[in-house]
Amino acid sequence: MTIKENFELAKQAYAKWGVDVEEVVEKLKNVPISIHCWQGDDVAGFEVNQNELSGGIDVTGNYPGKATNAEELRSDLEKALSLIPGKHRVNLHAIYAETNGEVVERDQLEPKHFENWVNWAKENGLGLDYNPTLFSHPKADDGLTLSHPNEEIREFWINHCIGSRKIGEYFGRELGTPALTNIWIPDGYKDIPSDRLTPRKRLKESLDKIFAVETDKKYNLDAVESKVFGIGSESYVVGSHEFYLNYAMKNDKLCLLDTGHYHPTETVSNKISSMLLFSEKLALHVSRPVRWDSDHVVILDDELKEIALEIVRNDALNRVIIGLDFFDASINRVAAWTIGTRNMIKALLYAMLVPNEYLKQLQEEGNFTERLALMEEFKTYPFGAIWDYYCEKIGVPVRESWLEEVKAYEQEVLLKR
Repeated sequence: MTIKENFELAKQAYAKWGVDVEEVVEKLKNVPISIHCWQGDDVAGFEVNQNELSGGIDVTGNYPGKATNAEELRSDLEKALSLIPGKHRVNLHAIYAETNGEVVERDQLEPKHFENWVNWAKENGLGLDYNPTLFSHPKADDGLTLSHPNEEIREFWINHCIGSRKIGEYFGRELGTPALTNIWIPDGYKDIPSDRLTPRKRLKESLDKIFAVETDKKYNLDAVESKVFGIGSESYVVGSHEFYLNYAMKNDKLCLLDTGHYHPTETVSNKISSMLLFSEKLALHVSRPVRWDSDHVVILDDELKEIALEIVRNDALNRVIIGLDFFDASINRVAAWTIGTRNMIKALLYAMLVPNEYLKQLQEEGNFTERLALMEEFKTYPFGAIWDYYCEKIGVPVRESWLEEVKAYEQEVLLKR
């Protein structure tokens, strides 16, 4: 049978439950995923005075072909985007500035250092998001930045974050879609602290100074990202979930939830509905932790499906900003982007094909038997036939055929670097 014939049969199966598959396919086309640039070069960046990766971040593997400059990185992103259905965004870190060989400290970065990225985004119909980089730098060597006891070091990072918000605003103004500018810091202690409060006071004061500088919300959205622990901050992280949740609520900022930044038994999917009750918007970094915050490539596992279901069943596709955050240097990096992003979109499609309103009704009626039965049965409904049709309709490779394009790109481009 053809892809179209399989699609028509699957459509009938879903129609029985009141799911309009054609409407779902059209709606999915308008859901952007913010694809993180740092998978392509192992979070190295392109600073002239490049520093060793630090801040509790580690990338393992030595697969050939990583991007060594911005042009290579953009080329790799273009290849990945050509294999992913839909129109999406690209998420940049400050270390991906282009300074034409000049050493420019991070607190001196300006929009002009990202003009090439903006021009490229315009050519490709992409939005851009942004992150100040508060790691891999001599002024972060002791694991402290915005909460540092040294005022001079704090001011350096405060100024970097202020400048970053201006860069995010520039992205939004130039591209006609607001940039999410997200602040994550590595600050914390390896062993049990004798004072948890003082570093958090300093972090709050630093954030207050950063956000005292106005940016236009039409072009820039501010987010803060928490973490439960990291390498070198196993016992205490200054920017904990509770800290940032309270700070975001009180100061009208977005709280960004990274799926790898919580305890192993804690799930972000379970937090989404509570966050949406009290926030107009929510931001996500979708990753895959394996025993700890190891940022594995996103797969179509139960938690990814549950995250998508929480977004869809709560009618929050326009309220949740979905970004990805993983890095694997043991496999082809273009393939990693393609696998992870396609899986995120697959999860959203899966969620949109579930008769969520009917299942809600069953729960309200206390009909837990039928609720459980149907939730299980829909796991094997023919959503794959809908996915194949969606990819074909958008004009990207169907099923695993995209892998041949990546293999060819590896031979023609990546292995020659």
